Amino acid sequence: MKVKKFMAPTMQDAMKKIRMELGQDAVILNSKVVHIGGFMGMFSKKRIEVIAAADQDETSNISAKSKIPIHTPTINTMKAEWETKPETNESFSKEIAELKTMIKDLKGQDQNLILPEPVKKVNEILHNQEIHAALRGKLITKLMENWYTGSKLSSSEIFSLTHDFLKNELEGIPFGPAPINKKFIYVTGPTGVGKTTTLAKLAADYMLKNNKKVAFITTDTYRIAAIEQLKTYAGILDVPIEVCYTMEDFQKAKEQFESLDTVFVDTAGRNFRNAQYVHDLKEVMDFKEDAETYLVLSATAKLQDMKEIYEQFQLIPIKQAIFTKLDETSVTGTIFEFIQFTKLGAAYFTTGQNVPDDMEAASKENLIERILREEK
Repeated sequence: MKVKKFMAPTMQDAMKKIRMELGQDAVILNSKVVHIGGFMGMFSKKRIEVIAAADQDETSNISAKSKIPIHTPTINTMKAEWETKPETNESFSKEIAELKTMIKDLKGQDQNLILPEPVKKVNEILHNQEIHAALRGKLITKLMENWYTGSKLSSSEIFSLTHDFLKNELEGIPFGPAPINKKFIYVTGPTGVGKTTTLAKLAADYMLKNNKKVAFITTDTYRIAAIEQLKTYAGILDVPIEVCYTMEDFQKAKEQFESLDTVFVDTAGRNFRNAQYVHDLKEVMDFKEDAETYLVLSATAKLQDMKEIYEQFQLIPIKQAIFTKLDETSVTGTIFEFIQFTKLGAAYFTTGQNVPDDMEAASKENLIERILREEK
């Protein structure tokens, strides 16, 4: 471990010196403002003193056992230290503001100035996957602790630690479909997420694997195309279908299909920001009696939209989520973020229009592999 003190007019200048002499993997150990020169405390020049360190080459005679674990301050720690120093010199205010701006703008490559290359790569991947900064900071702290308290880790070891970290963040959240034990299976969600196709996939998969008798009910009377689409799937699967406009229609359909094993119910897709939509659904269907409901979300949606959709559908007892259109996006970190935030389990991922194909059981492993696939 090579440790050296650097002196510069600004923090940016100090960073440049550190990178030129110690390389991109250098770590900031300490930084402070010092005043040099002058006469009797006057006319002194303000400088930034930074102590940095970097690993020595493999040819170093220092044994691994003799290495002393080094506490690596995070950007937030550095910011806290600077903000709490009781400086009264007005000339220093500009420097403080400059440093705060630099810290605030530390994103992408700049954020990685003091990170080892494998850790830097992981941070970039998770940033591109839209994993929020707080979680990435928590991960990086853990990775840096491992980096400096043990032997130098390889890229594959860094990715393995990252995989385990992300998996642990999803601990206790159910993944994969639970056995269907209810008479009625509802799919609901906003417009355009592929609810009708998803419903057909669920029914076909259930029929093929369990040899059960099923039927379709659709309450999506707002779109003629949706009714015709489900009728087409019903014809292919050779199962009955009923279109329901009111709760009375729905009750009659339930009685008609009483002898069947399972009934798959399609719901209308509407503007999720309109709370009346959810109330309208409850006016047509009974979500509590012998039923399970899946919330269908598109993987292409923004995280904030996913959260708002979930909040609107809180009036309905949601069993799990089904994420569609994973084939239409390279960013799946939003799914991770949504699941971690809501604690709502994921039953299936869909990756295309083919029925009953292009649907797979959701799993933590599958999701994390999709997030980290830039490793390859």
